Amino acid sequence: MASRIKRRFDALRKEGKKAFIPYIMCGDPTLAKTEELVRVLEEAGADCIELGVPFSDPLADGPVIQAAGAKALAAGVNLRVAIDFVKRIREKTELPLILMTYYNPVFRYGEEAFAADAAGAGVDGVIIPDLPVDEASGLIGSARRHALDTIFLAAPTSGDGRLKKVARASRGFIYFVSITGITGARLELDGGVAGSVSKLKTFSGGKPVAVGFGVSTPEEAGAVASMADGVIIGSAIVKKAASGTGAEFTDYLKKLRAAIR
Repeated sequence: MASRIKRRFDALRKEGKKAFIPYIMCGDPTLAKTEELVRVLEEAGADCIELGVPFSDPLADGPVIQAAGAKALAAGVNLRVAIDFVKRIREKTELPLILMTYYNPVFRYGEEAFAADAAGAGVDGVIIPDLPVDEASGLIGSARRHALDTIFLAAPTSGDGRLKKVARASRGFIYFVSITGITGARLELDGGVAGSVSKLKTFSGGKPVAVGFGVSTPEEAGAVASMADGVIIGSAIVKKAASGTGAEFTDYLKKLRAAIR
């Protein structure tokens, strides 16, 4: 059976629409707040949600997500807690849920145990930005056995060989990093990004390509959606959510959703 992620992208493709994929930090500032955010994001039209797992050395994260992770760590959130959180909210939503974590927590948990527990809890996919595809055979095998999608990252600096490996190993979608830097860095949309995404699609075998890192405004989201199958937005959403999840936040989400669709 196709995963929730694949089914969502397939449905959007049939309708000629693109995926809105927001990122939030699990446990920032509390798990109750995260549960509320999941509900708000779903009501605003999110197609999948990335749930960040806090880690003490988040190499790919910018200051906004680092600060969110620090609050979540202080609240006692770790990989096991994040998996349990998904299990609890899975009773309330069928939205595809993706864990974004680092390899050290997965290694300590055990790849097979992680894949089994995550899939059993209702996690649909996993993104591990510091695990190169060349070194991921163990995780890929465990994930395949438990029907957990593995989503790997491609970058503007990736050569053809790397792009092909990332495309082969990815399930659900392929994550294209629009900038060479950390989350929250400024996005520069030029012909290079469009060209890189287009090249990646030639190797994707029809798998969707979602673009993230640096997207913050509806205008940027719309521009990215014109070249990709999905748009991932993290730091801007985490920052705005910290100021409240009322009407202004909801209006921002709906403007993103409209620009992406």
